[in-house]
Amino acid sequence: MTDPTMTGGCLCGTTRFHLTAKPESYGACHCRMCRKFSGGIELGVQVPPGDLVWDKDETVSVYKSSDWAERGFCKICGSSLFWRLTAEGPMHGMLSLSAGALDSLDGLEMTTEVYIEQKPAGHAFAGEHQRMTEKELLASMGLDDGGDAS
Repeated sequence: MTDPTMTGGCLCGTTRFHLTAKPESYGACHCRMCRKFSGGIELGVQVPPGDLVWDKDETVSVYKSSDWAERGFCKICGSSLFWRLTAEGPMHGMLSLSAGALDSLDGLEMTTEVYIEQKPAGHAFAGEHQRMTEKELLASMGLDDGGDAS
């Protein structure tokens, strides 16, 4: 069921999408690559393969950021759009949609922080939620912890 409030796009509007299922939450990633890709803490909505439909995607470009993941962005305005797992396994194709690309975060709750050991000392989110180290996150995706964050 498509929820018309779960739409989004890039800053310049040349990329637009909608989600086929409404997510309930989003998470924060503190890894070095996400900080560089987003300009700060990356807030992302986990989207299973097939649940994101591009309405306009002519300007989406993809960068292979590691051996097991890629990142998508608008090649016109540079907006960060997603991180996608490319490694084979049960989570292959899982996408973390940049929460800022959604038109609204109403009704979504932050439930997870990952790469907490890389979190800058001045960053702190209030409330109780799951916190995972790099090793814990990679294990949950069926990946060993060799290499840098994607």
